[in-house]
Amino acid sequence: MPTKIRVTVWNEFYHEQHLDMVKEVYPEGIHRALANYLEKVEELEVSTATLYDPEHGLPDLVIEQTDVLIWWAHMKHEEVPDELTDKLYRRVIEGMGVIFLHSASGSKLFKRLMGTSGGGKWREAHERERLWVLKPGHPIVDGIGEYIELPNEEMYGDPSNIPEPDELIFMSWFEGGEVMRSGNVYTRGRGKIFYFRPGHEEYPTYYNKDVLKVIENAARWAAPSITPPTVTTGNVRSIEPIKGYIRDGMGNPIKQE
Repeated sequence: MPTKIRVTVWNEFYHEQHLDMVKEVYPEGIHRALANYLEKVEELEVSTATLYDPEHGLPDLVIEQTDVLIWWAHMKHEEVPDELTDKLYRRVIEGMGVIFLHSASGSKLFKRLMGTSGGGKWREAHERERLWVLKPGHPIVDGIGEYIELPNEEMYGDPSNIPEPDELIFMSWFEGGEVMRSGNVYTRGRGKIFYFRPGHEEYPTYYNKDVLKVIENAARWAAPSITPPTVTTGNVRSIEPIKGYIRDGMGNPIKQE
C-alpha cells in the first residue's frame, strides 16, 4: 500500500478568535475548514497547527515528517520566529512542498523563498472574482472547469511584488476591473511551491468545492518524490580522469589517482 502524503495545515488563527464576523464564517478556524475536507481524501494524512500552539505547532519532528505544508497567515507574520522560518526554508530546499494561501504572500517564509517583499495593491469591497484556468492540462486543475467564480472576495491586483512564476495556472479578474496572477507555481531546490490567491477570512471561500479541489490537487502535486535523486555537493572527484592536480577545501593540491 503506498505511503500517504503527510499534510500539515498551518493557520495564524488570530482573526477567528478575535473578530466575530470571521468566527461566524470559520467557527473552528480556517485550518479546520481545510482539514475537514482534506481528511476525506484517502491519499492524505492531515494534521493542523497554529501560531498559538506550543512551538507554534511546528516542532522539529512535525517539520521533519511533513511532506506538504499549507500556510495561511495575514496579520501576525512577524510573530513567526526567524529560527522557525530558517528550518522551514531548509525543508523546502530539501523537498517539502508548500501551498501558500491568500495573504501568506506576506509571510517570512514566502518572502525568503521568493526573494521579494511580497504583496501589492488590494481592496476589500465584497466584489466578484473569476479565476480563469490558463493551464487546463496541469494536475492542479484536474476536475476544474474553465474558471472558478467566487461571489465575494478581497481584491489583490497586479502589478505586485510577487515574482513571475515558473508556470501561471490561474489569472484572476475582479469586478472592479483589476487582474492578478492567482495560481503560481515555483520550484526552489527540490521543493515545489504553489501560491493560490483566494481566501480572505471574512468570506466562505474555503467551503467552495472548486477551491478545495484545487488545494487537494496541489497537495498531491507538491508532494516530494518518494525516492529523491542523490545530489552530490561539495568538493568532488572528477568522473573522468584529469591530468594534473585538483585542490581540497583548503587550497592544497591533491593528485588524482
